[in-house]
Amino acid sequence: MPGQDLDKQPNYTIKLLNMEPGITQNRSLQNLVDAEEHPDVVVVTNRSIRDVTLRDWITVTILCFINLINYMDRFTLAGILTQIQDYYKITDSDGGLLQTAFILSYMIFAPIFGYLGDRYSRRAIMAFGVFLWSLTTFVGSFMDNFTWFVLFRALVGIGEASYSTIAPTIISDLFVKDVRSKMLAFFYFAIPVGSGLGYIVGSETAKALGAWQWGLRVTPILGAVAVVLIMFVLKDPDRGESEGAHHLCTTSWVEDIKDILKNPSFMLSTLGFTCVAFIAGALAWWGPKFIYLGIKLQPGNEDVQLSDLSFPFGGITILAGICGLTIGCFLSQWLIKRYPRVDPIICGAGLLCSAPFLVGCAITAPKNSHACFVLLFFGQVALNLNWAIVGDILLYVVVPTRRSSAEGFQLLVSHALGDAGSPYFIGIISDALRVILTSKLQSSSSVPTMTNGTIVAALQDIPSNSSNLIDFKALQYAIFTTCFVEVIGGVFFLITAMYIVKDRLKVEHAVKGIADIERTSRLVVAVNETDRTILS
Repeated sequence: MPGQDLDKQPNYTIKLLNMEPGITQNRSLQNLVDAEEHPDVVVVTNRSIRDVTLRDWITVTILCFINLINYMDRFTLAGILTQIQDYYKITDSDGGLLQTAFILSYMIFAPIFGYLGDRYSRRAIMAFGVFLWSLTTFVGSFMDNFTWFVLFRALVGIGEASYSTIAPTIISDLFVKDVRSKMLAFFYFAIPVGSGLGYIVGSETAKALGAWQWGLRVTPILGAVAVVLIMFVLKDPDRGESEGAHHLCTTSWVEDIKDILKNPSFMLSTLGFTCVAFIAGALAWWGPKFIYLGIKLQPGNEDVQLSDLSFPFGGITILAGICGLTIGCFLSQWLIKRYPRVDPIICGAGLLCSAPFLVGCAITAPKNSHACFVLLFFGQVALNLNWAIVGDILLYVVVPTRRSSAEGFQLLVSHALGDAGSPYFIGIISDALRVILTSKLQSSSSVPTMTNGTIVAALQDIPSNSSNLIDFKALQYAIFTTCFVEVIGGVFFLITAMYIVKDRLKVEHAVKGIADIERTSRLVVAVNETDRTILS
């Protein structure tokens, strides 16, 4: 039987290689050969969580560990942001630029690593990426010039892009269906947990050692451990292995992208996830400082420091992430058999429910700390419902040989239009509103208006308590924009529900066809070899 191509659907092409080039006619009276007699024959089974091997558990645990330190490193700066601003003497817009520079390089290189991840050794690519971001994070902590510091944060983004595009595809090649969903939920737990630990580790390490730079020197040590685990312990399965198709060949990059662009479920869920990235990026970067400014306005809290709030903010982020991911995964697995469109509906409902909670959090920050933290918790729980589900949607609406490319494309779009600009965007709005509010306060107080239009000049004649209020109000109004984005994202996910069943079936039929061809070929080869043995 010659090598064959499968094109059951016009947008799904998977090539099968390494087939037997010539098989003689089978004259045996036997029917089929049992798989037990021929171990090369692949039989796909839907394993339960109890059937997962120790080697697979180790692989998933390593991937989770790296994802954890990945997000720890990403949000360490947020826990020490005010110290960094004081050290370099920069404004909010420059503070937001730090995260934007990181995300820009991250999103630009994500499609490149996605292309490489579909074609070359995923283990080697990830090891290189983790080594790069660990090294640049460590070296960047010694930079005294702000421009150089921004440059090294951009280099960190290159390293992290290599890992984020590839790791989920390894999980998809190890597991299918319910087990895959559970493992993805386990993997994505690292996002909120790592983000929360980033705030805590960064601020507490800086406080203990007396310099914010030490907060950036923790994750590189863990990164070195991760490189060793990737190279010598991590399992890199064949692409499509979990679905029973081992001999898959990639198509051209142009063909991959065309197929992805024509996939409505993937594109709409990507747009919805872009809104999630916009919100998460803005809140993760500015959330601690915003709550700090609000609590500082409460009587008796005038001396509070940002480092004092990094621990509770990080703790809430961790707890809300665990709760949100667990609830989202549970709802998906419980409802999807009866309602196959439920995944994007859960994501959309989570965003729509999160918006009012975050509005309430922004309003209560200067009035009641406990109410603020409670509303923040519920808002983040609703926001975190979608992390594992969105990852699962991508994996089951895209064929195995295009998943890394799809991950890279999704990261490019979601970061380009999401959290690449949202920290900087919020910072710009905050700075502009601060100028306006300062000008109004000066006018009402009969104080001469600004002569040079700068923020510093505007604040020179303003009492400190009024300056604190202006800082809070400016950032509060800027953060309100995230709530509008949540509503837009919810709508995108709800529209995705219209296409999700059709696109999932396309992929299942395509992969099943290849697995059937491969299994039939191996059975025929096995029978033919048995015939030759009998005849001899």
